[in-house]
Amino acid sequence: MSLQPPNAEPSLRGRIGRDARSGHHPVPHRYRLHLALSCPRCLGLAVTHSLLGPDAAVRVSLLPAVPDAPDGEYAALRPLYEASAHRHRGPAVAPVLSDDWTGRIVSTHAPGILADLVRRFGGAEGSPLAPLTRGAERESEEVGRLCGRGIAAAAQRAGEPGAGEGDRERALATLLDSLGTLERRLAHDTHVLGDRLTVADVRVWVTLVQLDTVHRWHLDASAVHRVTAHPHLWAYARRLAAHPAFGGNLDLDGIARRHHARCRGEEAAGAAVRIVDWEAHLPGRAGNAERAASARDAAHRTAR
Repeated sequence: MSLQPPNAEPSLRGRIGRDARSGHHPVPHRYRLHLALSCPRCLGLAVTHSLLGPDAAVRVSLLPAVPDAPDGEYAALRPLYEASAHRHRGPAVAPVLSDDWTGRIVSTHAPGILADLVRRFGGAEGSPLAPLTRGAERESEEVGRLCGRGIAAAAQRAGEPGAGEGDRERALATLLDSLGTLERRLAHDTHVLGDRLTVADVRVWVTLVQLDTVHRWHLDASAVHRVTAHPHLWAYARRLAAHPAFGGNLDLDGIARRHHARCRGEEAAGAAVRIVDWEAHLPGRAGNAERAASARDAAHRTAR
């Protein structure tokens, strides 16, 4: 099974504008995001940053898809960690929100960073992302828990080679129940929380990308078939992939290299059953899906 990034709670959880005593005021171009697009937490932040528009006023530095060290560390981030936490003992991992004025880290906590991006630097004219009100933040947190525990963690357990059959079946049931919850929402609404694009959609989309590009490799074909049986959910995933802020940040090759560099599990039968042809739905690929379908039809006729 794939080894996930370190699960320890982030030790650096500063907030922008939350406490005047912190000195982290929402000043344009003061802060920088350090992101690896192969990491799901980083991908969510990159998508959010893009949705805020070109005037988001937070710089982005991209890191390589595969970390420099086996524990997920990036050497380029080590000086920031050491400047921010005396004798920092954990790995220097992404994502990181740093302060260019002080040369120190503000936060490594992805949900808090995301909320501050939207609340302190959102609201630009033309941005499709809905404002993050207190009510919307609570709803987004609930969706985040559904994605984290009900989908990502459950999918990992469902494909765990050392788990018993009963454990895998229970995990698969949890996964399917969570996907069903989202399917029912999207059967009536264009987005997860209604008719507006919110940060909850970012979290769901990134989770679906991870489910198809990482967890699918360790699920059997029957499980993958049951996962695909949520047409509204996967149509929604394809639709968002065609949006430049979503598909424009999708590094499929990087995700694959990061996964295989850290994976210790065996490939299962479901690895061959791709749920979404992501490349066909990326921005600037208009017509790719139709051409791919025509090619498959032609190959099928030839085979017959």
